Amino acid sequence: MRAAYHLGMKLLYGVVGEGMGHATRSRVVIEHLLSKGHEVRVVVSGRAHRFLKERLPASDRLSVEEIDGLTLTYEDNRVDRSESLIRNLKAAPAAIKKNVEVYRRVVETGFAPELVFSDFESWAALYARNHFLPVVSIDNMQVINRCRHSRQIKRQGGTDYRLAKLAVKSKLPGAYHYLVTSFFFPPVRKKRTTLVPPILRPEVIDAKREPGQHVLVYQTSTSNEALVDELKRLPYEFRVYGMGRSGEDRNLMFREFSETGFVDDLRTARAVIAGGGFSLMSEAVSLHVPMLSVPLERQFEQTLNAQYLSELGYGQWVPELTAGAVRGFLDRLPEFTRSLARYERHDNAMLFACVDELIERCGAGDKRPVRLAAAAMGKYPDA
Repeated sequence: MRAAYHLGMKLLYGVVGEGMGHATRSRVVIEHLLSKGHEVRVVVSGRAHRFLKERLPASDRLSVEEIDGLTLTYEDNRVDRSESLIRNLKAAPAAIKKNVEVYRRVVETGFAPELVFSDFESWAALYARNHFLPVVSIDNMQVINRCRHSRQIKRQGGTDYRLAKLAVKSKLPGAYHYLVTSFFFPPVRKKRTTLVPPILRPEVIDAKREPGQHVLVYQTSTSNEALVDELKRLPYEFRVYGMGRSGEDRNLMFREFSETGFVDDLRTARAVIAGGGFSLMSEAVSLHVPMLSVPLERQFEQTLNAQYLSELGYGQWVPELTAGAVRGFLDRLPEFTRSLARYERHDNAMLFACVDELIERCGAGDKRPVRLAAAAMGKYPDA
């Protein structure tokens, strides 16, 4: 048996700001760490900074620092790689200066973390490398590199798959351990990798499924009027989030974002239409709500999520949203509902047990564990 680790470890937690899913799940993990008596310093970029500042509880054991991170530019439901590169290059000098100031502030305040967590965030990983600290990765992206996928998925992904795998592989190399959140569980192919269920907000865990007649629509472009025109052609009620306005237009009800209102509309929806982002998709699967996914072009992670969604029978994915695609999807709802009934809902207990074990192992000075003792949805070698 290992010696008991000391309580109240100092932890650095990095959260990438591209996409709010990283922030919502990091909030859950950080609250757990605080409940265990640890001291946590968070570094976070983008909109995720404001979210965590507002949602995390006030505590003298918590501080949240804003850094600058990379951003992606989208056009017509695809990633514009050239524009993304140009924007990030232009912003680089100011971003580097700001991040160096935060780095110096963390060092000069005497905060000496003993372990670093990273939700696909590089600043904290760089800090860990420079200070010879272990890093625990918690995200869904590592499933691309650390799990085995079918030849069909890799063939369909083509260049996008190869680029995504290279990017993910280089993001957090040599971590102490990788906790990969997922609603699909392919065989683990790399050591120090553990699959756990999706990290769910308490509001989603507590939500009760009560299917109604409306279809929930979530999209991220406020100028996507083509989507509005397609939905108006259909004889269904749609509750639309992400358009930046509220009010009714025939069979469409536009909603301003509200965390409580959104979860309520999700749990009572007959179905959901959205992109291929992991967080909403995993919440829909957990609540047994069939989903029509329209992943962003050139964003392989979203395509991968959508492919597994379809393969498991939890919904359908299409490259372009049309009235015909929506009709065909809604006609198959009984089929998707039967498949979703076989998905076992989980709370966050499995993840928390893995996190606590890793902290204990680090505190005891253990080497990087190939496998964890805690229960999981997949380990190396896959059982």
